[in-house]
Amino acid sequence: MKDKRKEMDESKITGFFDNGTEFKGDLKFRGSFRIDGYFKGKIESEAMLIIGDKGKVEAEIFVGYAIINGEFKGNIQATEKIEISNKGRVVGTILTPKLIVEEGAYLDANCQTTDKISFPSSELKEKSDS
Repeated sequence: MKDKRKEMDESKITGFFDNGTEFKGDLKFRGSFRIDGYFKGKIESEAMLIIGDKGKVEAEIFVGYAIINGEFKGNIQATEKIEISNKGRVVGTILTPKLIVEEGAYLDANCQTTDKISFPSSELKEKSDS
């Protein structure tokens, strides 16, 4: 029962930066998070990150799953997969087991597909287990 609850929680959007929002710093979240504004910093979560059509992100990202519809610059690691839509723009480094790039997407990145991806700290894992 606990696993089913966790799965449902991660599919819901629990956080959102709207268009016009600017944020610089570290972001950690549970559930799914969507960015349609501007973010610069570091993002860590075992859940899903969505960069919306108007989103601009410059960051070091460690997530479970990412969908990029807007602009991303930096390093991104996902333990499950990364999807880049036809409107997505990615510049940097990608590390993930599965990479999906739609026709029309802009990709200027060093890409590596591997199952050996771990989060930079155990702090996030400890919080999610409690």
